[in-house]
Amino acid sequence: MTSSYDVATVGNAIVDVIAPANDAFLAAQGLAKGGMTLIDEARAANLYDAMAAGVETSGGSAANTAAGVASLGGRAAYIGKTADDDLGGVYARDMAALGVAFSTRPLRGGPQTGRCLINVTDDGQRTMATFLGAANRLGPDDIDAAMVEASEISYLEGYLFDPDDARRAFGKVAGVARAAGRRIALTLSDAFVVERHRAALIGFIDSRVDVVFANEDEIRALFPGQTFAACLDDIAGRAKLAAVTRSEKGSVIVAAGEMLEIAADPVEKVVDTTGAGDQYAAGFLFGLARGLPLPACGKLGSIAAAEVIGHWGPRPETPLRELAAKAGIEV
Repeated sequence: MTSSYDVATVGNAIVDVIAPANDAFLAAQGLAKGGMTLIDEARAANLYDAMAAGVETSGGSAANTAAGVASLGGRAAYIGKTADDDLGGVYARDMAALGVAFSTRPLRGGPQTGRCLINVTDDGQRTMATFLGAANRLGPDDIDAAMVEASEISYLEGYLFDPDDARRAFGKVAGVARAAGRRIALTLSDAFVVERHRAALIGFIDSRVDVVFANEDEIRALFPGQTFAACLDDIAGRAKLAAVTRSEKGSVIVAAGEMLEIAADPVEKVVDTTGAGDQYAAGFLFGLARGLPLPACGKLGSIAAAEVIGHWGPRPETPLRELAAKAGIEV
């Protein structure tokens, strides 16, 4: 079957608000450094008022990955729920400007479009407080089956494992993709997500997922009490392919009994780690969708991650296609 898209991503459609902060500010606001906390609409308004001036961009983890695929010259699609409000309109226009297909029907008469308030300390660590709003209302009826059928790979954001409707939407995506002979990828998203839903995530991986993305904390949370090497062995027995990122140590790709270590691309200065995992997934998935060998997929992931942590914001500023070409990878 001919594919219209390299990657279709499914996730929380939220606006990212990114600002500098220090440890004292995090403590005063009761935020756990490096973590992600779900907050309500009132708390979101108060925290937004207290934050320093920063950057605002429509996003969400899976949407950032779609933007990265588009930056590589790939054909990207996105499924996520916004509200029928001003921010929802901005979100749709931004995705169109990126060249990402996005046609999910907006929510009417419910909560506002979601937003993620991200405070970044001098060491590049990001601390997120998220008001999901309309994003939390994604359900099976929002899944465009034709889009999934036309995508080489569908990529699911682990943050959406919290709402029951979204989990059913994941099941629909997986069923449609499997029937069409397509692949399913899942990112674990956050160690706290894994701790809340460990058994369900393992069951979903065992039955539905071809490719798993995680960082070292997340894979350890999935298999608690085990060494890193043992965690890799466990995920290798459950998914056809896994890519585990390790910050400055690069990443490890596990597939069919093979283990590949991929070096991190050098970065002059780590400014903001927001979106690093999202962009690693973008590079890796794009390479996989285009049939590149796994070392090249990992290299594309490293290139994309290195670009995004060198500046504020979760999306590439330099076209990733250009950076890939400089590295000798024609995409």
